[in-house]
Amino acid sequence: MLSIFTRFITLVGLAFIASYIVQSNWGGNWAIAAGIAILAIPLIYSYINLARLKKHILQDTVDTMPLASGFWEEVFFRLQRLVKSLKQEIRTVEQQHARFIEAFQASPNGIVMLDDQDQIEWCNAIAERFFGLKFRRDAMQRINFLLRRPEFIQYLNKRHFEAPLLLERMGPAANLSLLLQTFSFGDKRHLLLVQDVTDLQKADAMRRDFVANVSHEMRTPITVLMGFLETMQSIDLDKSQRDQYCELMMSQAQRMKSLVEDLLTLANLEANTLPAPMQTIKLEAVMALLKNDAEALSQGHHTFHFDLESAQNLMGDEREILSAFSNLVSNAVRYTPDVGSVSAKWSVNAEGQGDFSVTDTGPGIASEHLSRLTERFYRVDRSRSRDTGGTGLGLAIVKHIANRHQAQLIIESTPGIGSTFILRFPKERIAS
Repeated sequence: MLSIFTRFITLVGLAFIASYIVQSNWGGNWAIAAGIAILAIPLIYSYINLARLKKHILQDTVDTMPLASGFWEEVFFRLQRLVKSLKQEIRTVEQQHARFIEAFQASPNGIVMLDDQDQIEWCNAIAERFFGLKFRRDAMQRINFLLRRPEFIQYLNKRHFEAPLLLERMGPAANLSLLLQTFSFGDKRHLLLVQDVTDLQKADAMRRDFVANVSHEMRTPITVLMGFLETMQSIDLDKSQRDQYCELMMSQAQRMKSLVEDLLTLANLEANTLPAPMQTIKLEAVMALLKNDAEALSQGHHTFHFDLESAQNLMGDEREILSAFSNLVSNAVRYTPDVGSVSAKWSVNAEGQGDFSVTDTGPGIASEHLSRLTERFYRVDRSRSRDTGGTGLGLAIVKHIANRHQAQLIIESTPGIGSTFILRFPKERIAS
């Protein structure tokens, strides 16, 4: 304040001095003009600086404008420092906002922000895909106008957000299960979090089906065993009848044993997700074992052709490979009627891939069943599978072994003609 007052007194003093000098030489009129001119100089300079300041404010270049001199230098300097500080704070806030948006966009869950009227303030791309929204189009629209599922509207209206809501048949293909929950924040605003639980729902359904299937598969032989045991306990049987009953009980016990063994094999394969080791497997010996087992299972009712077209061996786990090959061959024998033929072949194709193929002359499989054959306990003909001693887990085991060896299971079948099952191994698994 003292500096401003001093400058003002100095300026007035200069004006009086100039007026006095001019009056002494040219008279009173010129003296007044001289005083006014001295006082007008800082006003003109101030106007020029104000004009410059207005120009830079309109162009948003205050922080880079050149400094003035005199009193305006300090004004411009302090104004520039203030503008630079504000711009830096704005940039920091914008960067933080952008990082928050990027984090929300990277989230695997859908996020929708609603205002106090349930209008959409913001949503990420996952939420757009889940609900069929477009943020640019649907911003500030009430979400219950866009998501018109009765259970969701009821959930929104009741305002009981403690428990989540499960919405089925959602997404672009109406094949998603979404778990939705709402959280309050701010001034009566809500955050809608949406999680895709489709895989969890499928896994839960598979678990229930698996337990039901195992229970069903075990119930039949146990019931038969208990029936025969009760009969043997309550009735005196001659030796031939007793032997017959014991043989039937042994068959059912063997069926339960096979089921348990297959379940343990499948559990071990599912628990071991690492690739199979790169150990050389002598396929000549494997094919000989497969042929002996197939002939023993067939008991002379089928014709067999086992061909080793390539001398190149396979790299992998010998026990698992023998199990996979044996499952394919035994399935072919079980499902091929008497007097039919079963062919097994090992070859290496032009791309260097190894193919183990099993072809039968059985009844064939309709196309609608092919995609589900590797599911546990899935059977095209349940009664025939049980009659032939199958557990319904063979192809599921083959699929897991194929995955461990980076192999592909290919199924080709024509009803009334027969089926071909091919295990195709990558060239990295073929011994040179």
